[in-house]
Amino acid sequence: MKKTAAAILLALSVIVSPAFADSATEDAERLASEGLAKILGALDLLMKTIPQYAAPEVLPNGDIIIRRLHPEDEAPHNPEKEDDEPNDGTET
Repeated sequence: MKKTAAAILLALSVIVSPAFADSATEDAERLASEGLAKILGALDLLMKTIPQYAAPEVLPNGDIIIRRLHPEDEAPHNPEKEDDEPNDGTET
């Protein structure tokens, strides 16, 4: 009886193991794929936030200009919106 039970358990482990291994492999591949997609998305966002510049230009007077490639992404500085009066902490 013990030999028969051991043989049945051995046969079941051979039958069940490949199915479990396939399922575990598929889960691992899916998780790795999702993790890689998240990492690549984060790197893409990082690259978009880093300012990008063109090659430096040397003007005839010796000045060096390094231009931003995408200046429209930044909010323009508007001096008209600033108050001419200094702020002394009092409200009117």
